[in-house]
Amino acid sequence: EHGRPELDTAHNRVFVGSSDRGLYALRSSNLSTIWRFETANIVQCEPLYDRELDVVYFGSNDGGLYAVRASDGVLVYRFNSGFEIGKKPVLYGESLIFANASDQLFSIERRTGKLQWQVHRSPAAGMELAGYSGPALDHGKVYFAFSDGHVGAFDARDGSEKWSPVDLAAEAEQSSGDQTQRYLDVDTTPIVADVAPIGRVVFVASYTGGVHALDAENGSRVWVNEKVVGVNDLLYFVQRAHQPHPSGPDTGGPRVPEKRLLFASSAQTGFWALDPTNGHQVWRLPIPEGGITAPATVAGAIVFGSSRYGLFLINPENGRVIDGIDTDTGFSATPATFGNRAYVLSNTGAMLAIGIDTPLGKRPEAK
Repeated sequence: EHGRPELDTAHNRVFVGSSDRGLYALRSSNLSTIWRFETANIVQCEPLYDRELDVVYFGSNDGGLYAVRASDGVLVYRFNSGFEIGKKPVLYGESLIFANASDQLFSIERRTGKLQWQVHRSPAAGMELAGYSGPALDHGKVYFAFSDGHVGAFDARDGSEKWSPVDLAAEAEQSSGDQTQRYLDVDTTPIVADVAPIGRVVFVASYTGGVHALDAENGSRVWVNEKVVGVNDLLYFVQRAHQPHPSGPDTGGPRVPEKRLLFASSAQTGFWALDPTNGHQVWRLPIPEGGITAPATVAGAIVFGSSRYGLFLINPENGRVIDGIDTDTGFSATPATFGNRAYVLSNTGAMLAIGIDTPLGKRPEAK
């Protein structure tokens, strides 16, 4: 099960896809089913909830991009892309932008499903990993990565190139001396962020070529860490500057400065925390056999799942494990979080709602 839930906090609903070919709408309070919509194949895509139209968009491995009414699960339209859709779509005005597993990027009218534009790049020759990128939207640009190791930026209005695709795989091929080397896919959905003092950058990872930061305006390289290989997901983490908790043991202490980290999940090399300004390692947590999910932030901590060893809560400062849950089934789906609660689908299809208790506010016992 790879479907990350989508949370509609205003109406206390959770939307999640499953390998039983359905998309579910659940009540967040008790996870009871509101409705289920069935497709022709498994649903591993993270849905997107459109609050204005009260519509849920999601993809299926049957190649369809679906729009269904969030209130009752009635179909609004289905767009056939021809290949499986497993990454979350994004909204741009009246456009819905999404990608499929065949290196195709689409823009359709969000109300009708009518095609507006399409970008296609021939998939890489030879063997590839099963994953693929999703689109990232920022200031009218769509950033997207391809299975041949290229990353591009496109105008969200018409799909035209904003800068020529950058080949992240080239240096990995040259350094290896093997021009037939494969697994140079870029399977991470790009992340765009303002990072002082270097400016606005795009974070993306090549499976073999490491983690890269590219200039968001022109695609030029800002930095690369070639040691962080096998990455399947990234998360940009920002902890705002704050005063110590007023009721905690550090009352009256100095102001805690802002902290920024780039997290990278790799079943091959572990869970990494990188300095987003230069790509240097801050810490690394070795991972036992099996894959790990993308990380998510919850209650000031980091949570991610392991395909064999359950769910882990991690201290972002040093990577130490705070707590964990082992259901004997493992997790491949990324948790969805809100406040101090996480929702996650296990590999047996069980949906869990987990509350995270924070130690803030607890005074040390008198001795």
